[in-house]
Amino acid sequence: MSVAFLGTGIMGAPMAANIAKAGLGVRVWNRTRAKAEPLADVATVAHSAASAAEGADTLVTMLADGPAVAEAFEAASPAPGTLWLQMSTVGLDWTDRLAAAAEKAGVVFVDAPVLGTRQPAEQAQLQVLASGPEEARPKATPVFDAVAVKTQWLGPAGQGSRLKLVMNAWVLALTNGTAESLGLAAALGVEPSRFLETIKGGGLDAGYAHVKGAAMLSGEYPPSFPAGLAAKDARLVVEAAGDDVDGAGARAAQSHLEAAVEAGHGEEDMAVLYRAVLKSR
Repeated sequence: MSVAFLGTGIMGAPMAANIAKAGLGVRVWNRTRAKAEPLADVATVAHSAASAAEGADTLVTMLADGPAVAEAFEAASPAPGTLWLQMSTVGLDWTDRLAAAAEKAGVVFVDAPVLGTRQPAEQAQLQVLASGPEEARPKATPVFDAVAVKTQWLGPAGQGSRLKLVMNAWVLALTNGTAESLGLAAALGVEPSRFLETIKGGGLDAGYAHVKGAAMLSGEYPPSFPAGLAAKDARLVVEAAGDDVDGAGARAAQSHLEAAVEAGHGEEDMAVLYRAVLKSR
């Protein structure tokens, strides 16, 4: 089994490495070649998306957004019958567009975004939200098993992206809510760390709040998931909610994230939205 892996950023690089370590032949490509070069010990670094995809029976895309995925897929021009595991978070409209492109090219399309950030990706502890034709499952499983601790198969293509948006709404709300609680504590003269100490071990506890809260309190934001990508995900959640759901929480997170990006913090972790919550900063 040979895998062409397009996109070796914060998430893609460890995912590609884990697929190679599982014994699958992997060719990697990234628009910025320097981000793919560290994988040369475990995979073949291709000079183009087309050379990565040539002869591969499975194509994996892990890129920033829908347009980037569409461009890479077109450049790769995979052969008819290739299995395409589209693991990027691109939202509903782009998932439909990519599925249509796959059908036109005679490619088998599986919509399979992942839950998790850099550390789970490095540890092969992601969760895959897979959706697509049942006949694709046996061939997709070795790839998913190499990167994930859990895979859910959710039905026709598109269901994976729908659940991913639901999960992203929760992650955004939790991160933004943590930032606002810490900010309010500071404004009221309460030591912000008291908030994290108080929720610890109780019914209100959430491990994610401690991880992001610690970054907020330290003022150090090494990227586990960059704010720029989180802002994109917030926009996708808001778009998906449409007129059916009042996604005020997602809009608040989007506003704070976009403010952080505009201030030059787009490459830092999404917890940097705390800077936008604290108006005095």
